Amino acid sequence: MRSLHVRLTAHGVSFGHWTFLRILWLQDGLTQRELSHLAGVMEPTTLTAVRAMQDMGMVERRQLDGNRKNMHVFLTESGRALEKVLVPLAEDVNRISVGELSERHVASTRRVLLSMLENLAHDPLLSESTDNPLAPL
Repeated sequence: MRSLHVRLTAHGVSFGHWTFLRILWLQDGLTQRELSHLAGVMEPTTLTAVRAMQDMGMVERRQLDGNRKNMHVFLTESGRALEKVLVPLAEDVNRISVGELSERHVASTRRVLLSMLENLAHDPLLSESTDNPLAPL
């Protein structure tokens, strides 16, 4: 995280903003609630980040016709353009992190970590909590 943080900061992007940008690059126009859920953070955290990103010209917030209740977050042209600049930085960090490890070891480690994340996603204490940002919407 630190290696990526240093690289992102050189482009004026915080690590927290990186998380939201990655999600929006895949699925633009999410509601703030959906964005919070996918990022695994509380809605007030998302609101603060999105407002800061809006001030920086990366995103815009707007309501869609026929739905005055939800605020949707859309990438601006400059927010979309950051993908071509920032994704290679993350790829560099990934390359550095695996170093001389064999592809077999890297693949095995990824499988184990993904399995652990999947197990945690089904933690019964999290699914019972109403404060859980990862609970189904």
